[in-house]
Amino acid sequence: MTTTPGRFGLIDVTLRDGHQCLWSTRMTTPQMTPILGAIDRAGYAVVNIMGGAVFDVMVRFLRENPWRRMELLCRHLRTPCDALTRGQSLYTFELFPDDIVELNAQVLARLGVRVLTVYDALNDNRNIASSVRAAHGAGMQVNAMITYALSPVHTDEYFAERARELVAIKADTIAVKDPTGLLTPERARTLFPTLVAAAAGTPLQLHSHCQSGLAPEVYSVAIACGFSHGYAAAMPLANGASLPATEEIDERARALGRETGIDRAALAEVSDYFRWVALRDGLPTGRVAAFDPALYEHQVPGGMISNLRSQLATMGLQHRLPEILDEVARVRHDLGWPILVSPFAQYIVTQAVLNVVQGERYRTIPDEVRKYAAGDYGRLAARPSDEFLGRAEVDPDAAGSEPPAARLEPGLPALRRRLGATAPDEELLLHAFYDDALVAPLRQPLPPCRFATTPLVELVGHLLAQDDLRAARVHVSGVDLSLRR
Repeated sequence: MTTTPGRFGLIDVTLRDGHQCLWSTRMTTPQMTPILGAIDRAGYAVVNIMGGAVFDVMVRFLRENPWRRMELLCRHLRTPCDALTRGQSLYTFELFPDDIVELNAQVLARLGVRVLTVYDALNDNRNIASSVRAAHGAGMQVNAMITYALSPVHTDEYFAERARELVAIKADTIAVKDPTGLLTPERARTLFPTLVAAAAGTPLQLHSHCQSGLAPEVYSVAIACGFSHGYAAAMPLANGASLPATEEIDERARALGRETGIDRAALAEVSDYFRWVALRDGLPTGRVAAFDPALYEHQVPGGMISNLRSQLATMGLQHRLPEILDEVARVRHDLGWPILVSPFAQYIVTQAVLNVVQGERYRTIPDEVRKYAAGDYGRLAARPSDEFLGRAEVDPDAAGSEPPAARLEPGLPALRRRLGATAPDEELLLHAFYDDALVAPLRQPLPPCRFATTPLVELVGHLLAQDDLRAARVHVSGVDLSLRR
């Protein structure tokens, strides 16, 4: 990823975070491929094509092989492709030993991925050091993320220290990841200059969601402070719980004297295509969010609130959602201010639901929450409350000072014994992440894909797919086309 003076590069998240936030991560590879040519022409610096949730949904629900999608997209996109991992957890919630992390980087590089983006949900940068080393060893650039949150311990200096750590382990770029859209322009005006100084010349990027409605203004501050890149999505898959629209950030950058390289005609083609897919397949498009002060208390990402609302409805408990969100804020305090990003967002919300439904705080504590409090996942931002520690019966100092991965045995020897010495690397990794029943369907090829489209092709294809349609007439540029079954 190159940084050009005077340019504010844009990183596309339409194929990853956009549908993760707005379409429950259900975009299929065949939905992506017809528009790849226009995405390439749009002028993005990088296209983000994979992340933990996308990888997992492909395996569990879409029954698509994530390696094959990445290989296909990297082959058809000239723009550098980026894959995001959760540090030592890669695409899952489980910690993996360094040899698994290293093999994953080698596989990504062979598939054509040129940028590895990595973050740790606790901002414990010991958990991403192995990813940085492995990615560099495989020839990829590394974009390391600092995850933003609000609490008494998440000060500007806290984030500056995380940035200095990332500089020390030789991250090529550093991104501020704001998963819930909590950044305000006021906070950005103090935080961003502090990070620029701490980064000491390492380029900075901004990845902020629009849940508060403030993200575009925060991007303007980042642009003015000298950030090199920002993440954005094509209009139909932007805003709401997603990230800002590329169209808007392009305009803001130009107004501040920074060129983006975006080709607006090609971008319009991309947005028109996904607007059509949303209409055709009955999918929502993003809308600008109204400001909600409660967001700054519970800090729960929008996609998780939607899922929680649905789950509560099935149990007849939807009326208790406000109470549960209030409890989330209390649980965060009790657990030492964890950031509400995967996997800890799921753990904290689960604990809050248990506290409310059972009518007693911490009567039941999930094992994952105990492991978090004991430091099994990494260094905590602050010590949990005495009330919680007393109920959980865990010692937050028991883990000691060594990184979590140091307590793990190498994973590849056992996998090779089980699967055979000739098992492909991709197969080894899938079996490290999932059980045999989930891996078996992934041996099938990807569904058939098209690599070109026009509005007329899409319209005719849609009409022909309607079982109850016997005839249609399409009027195009003065010519009538008749379709009959």
